Amino acid sequence: MRRVAVTDGMAQEAVKKLEQAGCEVVQDFIEHDVLVAGALADFDAIIVRSATKITEEMLNKSQPRLKVVARAGVGVDNIDIRAASELGVPVVNAPRASTQSVVELTIGHLLGSLRFIPRADRSLRSGEWAKKELKGTELFGKRLGLIGFGRIAQGVARVAQAFGMEVHSYDPYLPLSVAKKADVTMHKNVDNLFKTCTHISIHCNLTEETHHLINKKRIEMMPGVDPFNLKCGNHIVNCARGGIVDEDAAFAALKSGQLSSLALDVFEHEPVDASSPLLQHQNFHGTPHIGAATIEAQRRVGLDIVDAVLAVLNGGMAETTVNRKDIV
Repeated sequence: MRRVAVTDGMAQEAVKKLEQAGCEVVQDFIEHDVLVAGALADFDAIIVRSATKITEEMLNKSQPRLKVVARAGVGVDNIDIRAASELGVPVVNAPRASTQSVVELTIGHLLGSLRFIPRADRSLRSGEWAKKELKGTELFGKRLGLIGFGRIAQGVARVAQAFGMEVHSYDPYLPLSVAKKADVTMHKNVDNLFKTCTHISIHCNLTEETHHLINKKRIEMMPGVDPFNLKCGNHIVNCARGGIVDEDAAFAALKSGQLSSLALDVFEHEPVDASSPLLQHQNFHGTPHIGAATIEAQRRVGLDIVDAVLAVLNGGMAETTVNRKDIV
């Protein structure tokens, strides 16, 4: 019987689908040391989320049995893709399943920032009636800059445009025609995006190139005024990957007033340390990496990743194989 390890949880409907396909499903978190010691050698497939990291050492000890590594979600930065490719092990993900959920959380964070929703709630709970201090701004007429213009960013663009925002983007890997079709202004470099937009939302992977892409220099480029010369402040939202925002620089910008709000669903080190100064700033609010944490998204993620795993175990190649071209 084919054995599948599910280390970080998965919708029971998806687990049942694996079992109906003749797989034994082991639903337990496997400690890092146990994985390093060779636990993967006992499985045909492993399905992880963000909590489990799959390293070269683990993969080298997984052979000859392990046939596929699956990420129940979008980002695969917790998997050593190069090592998997050298062993001929496909790495599959579920890139579409959580799109709508992340789009909605991004817009929620944006609205929460501009209308002081988290701050207003905290002040109410402490017995304050801070109506005069909580005068916000509208989305309408503001310039939103999207770093990356994949599926999630395109969904954010559509909602933002419905609010009346002017949408801009930077994505060096995407044809200009995609942005034109979406009525989005594409910038040739990321600095121009920051010089143009008062509202920035991040939708790219964490790589050496994007690490601390949002830094002191770029935050200082943001104009702080909208196209009508109205002071609306500068606002940043990140529901993509931790580490893209330099959190120390962002905190300094919040303190100086150059950055009016910062909203993060992802952090450079997770779980975030409760002593982080960001958590003490009134114009910061965050969520604990819950972009895909909806009932609907989890069902789709589970079913999509099971389809991909079964495709490989049945001798085929999943459509969502991220290292298809590199498998030797």
